[in-house]
Amino acid sequence: MLVKPQCTGHRYTGIYVGVSNVRRYFPRQVSAIDLQLDHLRIRCGLTPEFWQGTPEIRDPRLSDWLELKRLQGAGRDTLSLAMTPSGEDTFILGPALPNEPTHTRRTTSPLPMDARKAGIPLASPALSN
Repeated sequence: MLVKPQCTGHRYTGIYVGVSNVRRYFPRQVSAIDLQLDHLRIRCGLTPEFWQGTPEIRDPRLSDWLELKRLQGAGRDTLSLAMTPSGEDTFILGPALPNEPTHTRRTTSPLPMDARKAGIPLASPALSN
């Protein structure tokens, strides 16, 4: 899912997830999520406002990471970010791929489920020479 960095003044303060993404990816009973930011994993609480039309995730560590990414991408006005589910209440936050659709579900396997169950290999050994 695509998310947007949130600014207050000239500083990033968190990310805006979007109302439709909240409905799609966040079960109501979840009070906190884990975010993987490069090599750092942080736990972020979800405020009551998150569920009531202001779906933002704010955390000082997230803000610092966003600022670092902005500095690393000097010359670009905005950060394009994707938040990818990677387990129960866990997401990976990173740069969005160019032209990534708004609602993207990435799978862990390039094969359809039926092919994995059938044990179909990715490539035939005879063709790999």
